[in-house]
Amino acid sequence: GLTMKSVLVTGASTGIGRECALDLSRAGWRVFAGVRKTEDGESLRAESRDGTIPVILDVTDEKSIQRASAMVAADLAGTGLDGLVNNAGITVQGPLEFVPLAMFEQQLKVNVTGQLAVTQAFLPLIRKNRGRIVFMGSESGRFTLPLLGPYSTSKFALEAIADALRLELRSAGIKVSLMEPGSAKTKIWDKAVENSERIIKAMPAQARQYYASELELLSKLPARMNQMAFSPKKVSKAVIHALTAKRPGTRYVIGAEAKAMVFFYHLTPTRMTDWITIKVMRLLGRIL
Repeated sequence: GLTMKSVLVTGASTGIGRECALDLSRAGWRVFAGVRKTEDGESLRAESRDGTIPVILDVTDEKSIQRASAMVAADLAGTGLDGLVNNAGITVQGPLEFVPLAMFEQQLKVNVTGQLAVTQAFLPLIRKNRGRIVFMGSESGRFTLPLLGPYSTSKFALEAIADALRLELRSAGIKVSLMEPGSAKTKIWDKAVENSERIIKAMPAQARQYYASELELLSKLPARMNQMAFSPKKVSKAVIHALTAKRPGTRYVIGAEAKAMVFFYHLTPTRMTDWITIKVMRLLGRIL
């Protein structure tokens, strides 16, 4: 009936977004699942309960966002939205000296501008129900590693967006939380491998000479990360907490590795973390 809570999850076709959509639907939520392809929406609908409604949504396309918000508003028939999970994201990696600017801009367009564009479009519906907003940040929003510059830049920016909105929307009774997961098992790692290969191919020969060992590590690391990664269920559990708890967390650091890294980076002087980071990267280069 009308008591069913409603939520929009962006980037719901794979990984964390898909897990969130399915788990929220199992928990009895009416889930608007933002996907870019019709077939992804169909497979989600097939796997979930009746409460899942696929919504074609490309966070980098203003018209697509407008269409999606009009569709959701029509479906809610005058009621508001109880939750918005800004999860859509991509990863671009490589040495900043040579990352093609178009790819760097695409990284920000999806992970930063896209999140804000969706939030702006859906805030009128969120205000109606004093709903909640969740951003999918990362441990990479607290510290950055060599070659993760583009991705980290986008996640650092999301920290600021979440902080500002949390304060600005406080008087409206809208709570804002930020997820900071470590490595979850998702398709983003396969896509990272493809992206890294594209970036490496696009680089001048000089780049391959300057960053030979780093680039070799970059080509091997995503697959390794995926083996060590935890289930996206851990993240969806935290998302559900942020959407339902009386006092949701402002930040959720998820996974042992993320917790350890965030702790280490906050306590250790920068020069020391730099030195240790470089040593660890060299060690990884040898092991992998």
